[in-house]
Amino acid sequence: MSGPNSEYDPVEVTPLRADEVEAMRDAAIAAVAEATDLESLKRIRLEHAGDRSPLALANREIGALPPQARKEAGQRVGQARGAVNQALARRQAVLEVEHEERILVEEAVDVTLPTDRRPRGSRHPVTTLSERIADIFVSMGWEIAEGPQAEAEWLNFDALNLGPDHPARTMQDTFWLAPSDAGLVLRTHTSPVQARTMLTREPPIYIACPGRVYRTDEVDATHSPVFHQVEGLVIDKGITMAHLKGTLDHLTAALFGEGITTRFRPSYFPFTEPSAEMDMVCFVCRGVDPEACRTCRGEGWIELGGCGVVNPRVLVACGVDPDIYTGFAFGFGIDRILMFRHNIEDLRDVFEGDVRFTSAFGVEI
Repeated sequence: MSGPNSEYDPVEVTPLRADEVEAMRDAAIAAVAEATDLESLKRIRLEHAGDRSPLALANREIGALPPQARKEAGQRVGQARGAVNQALARRQAVLEVEHEERILVEEAVDVTLPTDRRPRGSRHPVTTLSERIADIFVSMGWEIAEGPQAEAEWLNFDALNLGPDHPARTMQDTFWLAPSDAGLVLRTHTSPVQARTMLTREPPIYIACPGRVYRTDEVDATHSPVFHQVEGLVIDKGITMAHLKGTLDHLTAALFGEGITTRFRPSYFPFTEPSAEMDMVCFVCRGVDPEACRTCRGEGWIELGGCGVVNPRVLVACGVDPDIYTGFAFGFGIDRILMFRHNIEDLRDVFEGDVRFTSAFGVEI
């Protein structure tokens, strides 16, 4: 009985044939030569020299050959892969030189040109918000009224039904200007602008009065001795609380989005009767799930300011006949609105003058 035929190879592996290996090598070298930039060369490297390339897959088939055939196949595939890697290295060197030359041309900087290294400025957010609020009133047909910040005591208090014994007139709430008998104060609200308007104009009157006001508050996260208010005044025939409610609903919706409404809670102010505290529905939870809302803290409403029907005594003091005309007035803090709209937690950030704070708001016009 004869022994086994060791020269006979029962395994035929097509990718390891000499013509197949040469074809894969030539295809890879041709693809490398056609690469026009480093990105395309990277893609070609993965296709023809990566782990899933034809030559790499052919190299894995060597193990299927009998021992006496592996050496020749290994040399054949190894030489082909070496030729491809050499072609890749040569092409990469050429493309890198071309890339650097192109960068020098495309990204050239003329260092002789004049430069402006000063940073771009930005408007203060209180200013832009005040102008936005003023635009809302103007769009309703109202006028914007202004007045001095150093105001007469009579206009700041007496004309508004704040009598001589009212607590707001003391040094604890009011900045009085020297000399002490001059009767001048830094206005504690923008209501004196309303009094000035009623004294100098005939009704009907539809005005908004934004501006800076002063009170002797301690500086903390929610209080400042200098802050900003906007107040509205309407004097006309047949004005009621219904007109006030509609105006405030429109104003809050314009500032915080559609669907925001207001409610009134009975209160007291010397210059209005009846008077109310004005709340708006929470602009975060919209009153739907107040228990989980950190903004309104479970209330579903956020206090915004005070309002009411103008007290007849104020009308008389300012020369307006209360038997013919009625009106309403309201006021709220612009800084408070700013903190709500932009999630500002500390009022001191608004007034400390750090440009890093104001730059975030840009140059809104």
